[in-house]
Amino acid sequence: MTITNFSIEYDAINSKNTFTNGDTINGRIIVEVSKETRIQSIIFMAKGKARVCWHEYYGQHQHRVYWADEKYYSVKHHILRDARQDGTEVISKGRHVFPFSFKIPDRKLPSSFKDSIGKIVHKLRAELKQPMKLTKKAKAHFTFVSKADMDFPGLMESQYGSKDKSIKLFGSGTVSMDVHTKRMGYMQGDALEVTVEISNHSKRSVKPKFILYEKRSFFAQGRRRVCTKDIHKEKAEAVASSSKETVTKVIPIPRALPPSILNCSIIKLEYRLKIHLDIKCALDPVVKLPIVVLPEVSVVKQPPASAAFGFEPYGEPNQPTKRTAPQQAVPQSVDPPPPYGAYAMYPPTTHPDKK
Repeated sequence: MTITNFSIEYDAINSKNTFTNGDTINGRIIVEVSKETRIQSIIFMAKGKARVCWHEYYGQHQHRVYWADEKYYSVKHHILRDARQDGTEVISKGRHVFPFSFKIPDRKLPSSFKDSIGKIVHKLRAELKQPMKLTKKAKAHFTFVSKADMDFPGLMESQYGSKDKSIKLFGSGTVSMDVHTKRMGYMQGDALEVTVEISNHSKRSVKPKFILYEKRSFFAQGRRRVCTKDIHKEKAEAVASSSKETVTKVIPIPRALPPSILNCSIIKLEYRLKIHLDIKCALDPVVKLPIVVLPEVSVVKQPPASAAFGFEPYGEPNQPTKRTAPQQAVPQSVDPPPPYGAYAMYPPTTHPDKK
């Protein structure tokens, strides 16, 4: 095999190895060859896209596939091409490094996400073409975390919900609750304070319970698939019959919780706070309030990209195209990119629900 290694890698800019809107990714395409080799072109590409796909079964032998795609950006640059009259470049034996620099579009883009039903990927790709040979490909996913959208309606406004319940059997009467939170939006690691005013005019005791859960929605061809998963549960002391009580609970927002995804038309990652009163032998009254989890994105001052990290063709125009010595990479001490989906992603939800 003439080409012994063809790969693409990038440099981390923070300890979490995440990127956000407007960040610049610097990296390199690496080609190692065992002897003098002809190359037609080396192409760099960057893509951001979402895809959902699931099956619905209607019988033992009948099912339908629902799928949808959404693209956010696609960048393509030629790093090396058409250096000789015959359209090829000759590189010498050894290791060759082709730097690149890519700026993520500074506009609203959904964060990286992975589930068994759908995913949002941001990736870098490289292709190497040779005459009369199969194209070689290399890719590297990077974790993109969208900047917090502080213009989301109601984000910093207090949330309120109420519920009344009439009990007719085994202890007649009414139970009501009024639920308050200070706002809808919370940063990863914040504490969510919820206050519940309970009026128990029945002959039974009621026990308030609190559940923070996630809701994953997937949309394709006019259909929706919903999966839910509980994240955190709390409960309070029972409120005795014929009494009133105000209960306050502090619900932690896990620092590793993925931020909400509300800017993708085919995938949504939402959070809800559910408060219900546990009443024996009766349907529990329930109040649900929306919660938006905002990302903690590190602000990193990046050095300006060197001119050598642009998308210029490999080599100077006045130099001979045949290389007599391999181009050596500058040693760099950087953390390797994380495996795709390693950034605070939960395992796929297997049981769909409609919470």
